[in-house]
Amino acid sequence: MVVKSEEQLIDELIDLAFAEDIGDGDHTTLCCIPADKMGRSKLLVKEPGILAGVEVAKRVFHRFDPEMKIEQILHDGDAVKPGDIAFYVSGKDQSLLQTERLVLNIMQRMSGIATMTNKYVKMLEGTKTHVLDTRKTTPGMRILEKMAVKIGGGVNHRIGLFDMILLKDNHIDFAGGVTAAINRAKSYLKEKGKNLKIEVEVRNMEELEEALAAGGVDRIMLDNFTPAQTVVAVKRINGAVETESSGGITDATLRSYAECGVDYISVGALTHSVKGLDLSLKVAE
Repeated sequence: MVVKSEEQLIDELIDLAFAEDIGDGDHTTLCCIPADKMGRSKLLVKEPGILAGVEVAKRVFHRFDPEMKIEQILHDGDAVKPGDIAFYVSGKDQSLLQTERLVLNIMQRMSGIATMTNKYVKMLEGTKTHVLDTRKTTPGMRILEKMAVKIGGGVNHRIGLFDMILLKDNHIDFAGGVTAAINRAKSYLKEKGKNLKIEVEVRNMEELEEALAAGGVDRIMLDNFTPAQTVVAVKRINGAVETESSGGITDATLRSYAECGVDYISVGALTHSVKGLDLSLKVAE
């Protein structure tokens, strides 16, 4: 399998999105808008939050029509409020109309994720804990969604199955236990000459003891531990490896886990159930 760069994946996503939206032509635009008519639009913010996707929007415009011009006012990561204008874009009216929906779909999604992430980050202020995303992403949009998490102040976990070893419950059960899974992972990396971090998920204190005894792991994920159990586990690990809490953690319980002293908390909700930020592209007078 060919390994593709982040830029290649984004360009392929843009091309696919145009293909599914425009097909053999935007007949609504083509039937009523002259090909040589020029215009200008503005990206209008209609809801408070964290802006994300401006750089991707510029890529969308230029990939569709290299002659489109962007006058950027706000940047990725800026806090925004209703009435703010993120940028103006000028060019052929036909190009403005055909790129409008894709730009909005991307920016609303990314801004929603950045806004949600920033909310969690602020809840962790004063602790050493960082919020992580997961692989619970929209198929094909993972790169953009994980970019949005970083824009919001969060930290990316692994990007996919290729850049880290994460021994989860099913891997452990299929492998025959925590010790067997860890030992096989270490042997595999040595055999393949790969330098990847190893993380192992544990479901109870018995599996935690196994993981510590096996050694060679970089992070231990405490899966579905209560805050009280997490305190005990963190004390037992005593800084020997990184720690991560995971499993059903919400904004109501986030702080209590952070106060247990874990290094990371992974939150699937950052990407799998986020509300898009309300934005619109309107004709600029």
